[in-house]
Amino acid sequence: MSETAEKQPGIEAFSFGEPIPVLDKREIMDYIECLRMQKWYETPLSFDGLAKSFRAATHQSSPIYFKANILTSSFKPHRLLSRQAFRRWALDYIIFGNGYLENQTSIGGRSMKLEPALAKYTRRGIDLDTYWFVRGWGKEHEFRKGSVFHLMEPDINQEIYGLPEYLAALNSAWLNESATLFRRKYYLNGSHAGFILYMTDTAQNEDDVDNLRQALKDSKGPGNFRNLFMYSPNGKKDGLQVIPISEVAAKDDIFNIKNVTRDDMLAAHRVPPVLMGIMPSNVGGFGDVEKAALVFARNELVPLQSRFLEVNEWLGEEVVRFDPYVIEEVAEKGGVSPVK
Repeated sequence: MSETAEKQPGIEAFSFGEPIPVLDKREIMDYIECLRMQKWYETPLSFDGLAKSFRAATHQSSPIYFKANILTSSFKPHRLLSRQAFRRWALDYIIFGNGYLENQTSIGGRSMKLEPALAKYTRRGIDLDTYWFVRGWGKEHEFRKGSVFHLMEPDINQEIYGLPEYLAALNSAWLNESATLFRRKYYLNGSHAGFILYMTDTAQNEDDVDNLRQALKDSKGPGNFRNLFMYSPNGKKDGLQVIPISEVAAKDDIFNIKNVTRDDMLAAHRVPPVLMGIMPSNVGGFGDVEKAALVFARNELVPLQSRFLEVNEWLGEEVVRFDPYVIEEVAEKGGVSPVK
């Protein structure tokens, strides 16, 4: 048998890699508690990642600002807690599921001011009664014992830190961000390799081909939407063909992705679309905006206000109070009363 015998042509099948499970290495966090350091406990997940995810998508940050704005507008300032300090505290609680207030006292032990401590860097001590402010390795500050009030959203896997309610929508927020970045990079790069220019016309000379090649090269980047003109007096009907391939290679279905991920994020934050300034895609719209605002205030705002009242019990003084949530057009109906 000859070693140089030619192989018969055949069909070859191959795959691009091993299957990737949908839930990959995430459930390990359900079996462990917060990592114990020498002086404090680490958070169950990266708070730096939560801070970056806060601005990952429009409908991820906008509902959080929306809730914080309403809370701040209805908050009654106190000598211990200013409106600006309350807003910082409210933003930390909604974003991280943890809000910290430091009770700064005088020499005589009298409360002087409640100052928010950034939840991104605040850690709970090993004894659970002390708190640390950790900006990095070797940059740590211990708060006075008993001087920090910790407002947290309970977690089902551990009791050291709270976690925000919107964690289930983070994948949608990241997908929304990836779709936006892909489309932006696609437009910046232009439509190179977006089509095949197939030329079989023998009437063209080399100079014409070179000029056409240079014109196509110059159309990339800032001039990717410029038109091209081709003149061939003796050319054939199909001597110059454009075969598009970008519709298959770069099809990202951005409109469906943006709409689906938007709905997921708004559902996680429980904010009606009509209150977010979203234009309805159907003829009927989203309904009456006043009724949506009142229902949102009763079902979401009032329970959220009740959480911030916990500091009054801890301090023994009514520091947090809220005005009624009232819309001018429905003020005669009494509006929505805050939590007493």
